[in-house]
Amino acid sequence: MIDRLKHKYALSEKGAKDMVKAFVAVTLANLVLMLPVGLLYELASYLFEGKVPTEQKGFFIGGIVVVLVLIALTTVFQYRATFLSTYVESGVRRRALAEKLRRLPLSFFGKKDLSDLTNAIMSDCALIETASSHWIPELIGAMISTMLIVIGLFFFNWKMALAAVWVMPIAFIIVLNSRKALRNTHKKTMKYKLACQDGIQEGLETIRDLRANNMTDNYMDGLESKIRDIEKHSIVLEFSNAAFVCSAQMILKFGIGTVALVGSTLLIKGEIDVLTLFVFLLVVTRMYEPLQIALQNLSALISLDTTCERMDEILSHDEQTGKEKLINNGYDITFENVGFSYEDGKVILSDVDFVAKQGEVTALIGPSGGGKTTVSRLAARFWDCNRGKISVGGMDVSEIEPESLLSLYSIVFQDVTLFNNTIMENIRVGKKDATDEEVMAAAKLANCTQFIEKLPDRWNTMIGENGSELSGGERQRISVARAFLKDAPIILMDEATASLDVDNESVIQESISKLIKDKTVLIIAHRMRTVDGADKIVVLKDGVVAEQGTPEELKEQNGIYKHMFDMQLETQSWKYC
Repeated sequence: MIDRLKHKYALSEKGAKDMVKAFVAVTLANLVLMLPVGLLYELASYLFEGKVPTEQKGFFIGGIVVVLVLIALTTVFQYRATFLSTYVESGVRRRALAEKLRRLPLSFFGKKDLSDLTNAIMSDCALIETASSHWIPELIGAMISTMLIVIGLFFFNWKMALAAVWVMPIAFIIVLNSRKALRNTHKKTMKYKLACQDGIQEGLETIRDLRANNMTDNYMDGLESKIRDIEKHSIVLEFSNAAFVCSAQMILKFGIGTVALVGSTLLIKGEIDVLTLFVFLLVVTRMYEPLQIALQNLSALISLDTTCERMDEILSHDEQTGKEKLINNGYDITFENVGFSYEDGKVILSDVDFVAKQGEVTALIGPSGGGKTTVSRLAARFWDCNRGKISVGGMDVSEIEPESLLSLYSIVFQDVTLFNNTIMENIRVGKKDATDEEVMAAAKLANCTQFIEKLPDRWNTMIGENGSELSGGERQRISVARAFLKDAPIILMDEATASLDVDNESVIQESISKLIKDKTVLIIAHRMRTVDGADKIVVLKDGVVAEQGTPEELKEQNGIYKHMFDMQLETQSWKYC
């Protein structure tokens, strides 16, 4: 039961046990609320017998006090077992989700867009929190308490009990039969919500381009259409939900009429007395109340299935694991018959073989789509190769825990990510315990000092969301400074100098030359002047190594590298007419 609850509602083991406790708490609370009916029955029996309960006033007053105390205690127990426990579990769930996302391979993120993951972390967690505190305990508690009360009614009078309970299975069957329709409608609504969130995020990120191309109105028309789709399908979802739930609740109301009709017939026949009829009418009105709420909760839980499946997909996804202890001997990166393809079946790499040696600069070049970036990502185990072996100093990277492996790498991506923080703290990302002096030294190597000194607050200048206050070249130099600060034995650079002018590119290359002593450097670049000074060049085309060797050797082969080199020399001589 605990395991089922864990996977069904994305709970931790403690959260699942707390939910069982919540079931017990709600059941007790519902049963205690039936105690006043017992007191009324005793009082009514005295009155029907023509007695004045003055002698028993102590009993009734004491009974009222006891009932009030029990109601107060069970209410507190219910609140702690449902709400407080749920809030604790919600925090555990969000932390577990964040920790899980940290350990997932990048192949998972390739299948998910940002709005989908954001929706899972924020909206889905909040919805499951509501379900755990309101819907699920109320539903299970109402069903258990009602079942116990029904058993008691059958011992009291089975004919009247049948008259009271026949509507219950029918009402629940009506709601349960809505499962397929509600789930399909909810999935469609979720799809339109994600499409709308994508549209809003895309519009905010591309507002400059939209305005520059006079496309704002057209884009807003498309976004409005997505909002209308959400509105339409949300109305359909609410109507479908109401149609089933209201029908079931209406059937439940017939139970009161049935009890009154059957009770009146039995009363006329003399099989029951007025007191029994009175008690049954009193019990069923109280008994149906939590059931009506339970029907609403059951419908809500049916719609929640899609949300729970999305959450469980993340929490149950396979992680990249491995040994934390590094056993490498040196830092040569070796690719042996490496093949890789994404889940769509498209082959990206096929039988890739090369060695990036320690103390050398190895450049990956080739036509776009040839697999250069994929090779660099596989080297750092952002993905795992489908076949073959990738090793660092003889150590198979697929057997090493990713975070331990990444301690060996300084990486500069083509797409720079900066944080809305100071210059100092953005560079310190490369080494969290670095001193200010170390940060400044790394920035100087990356040729950042000149533009930093011109900023309003210099090193303490806030640079805006993703470095919006900086130019493209300045952002790239901050990223390079991070890599210098980390000072890892392996350096991966993916178009690290693409956003730099010629002067700054030369300065950065001079700085890199100071850092690569005894290090393994793997760079991806399209500028031939950037790679022509490399110790080794690996040319990738259509996922295979088409050429490899020193720049001089490849020029003599008159192959792909020679062609790319000559083309860039030719384009540099072009003039505008």
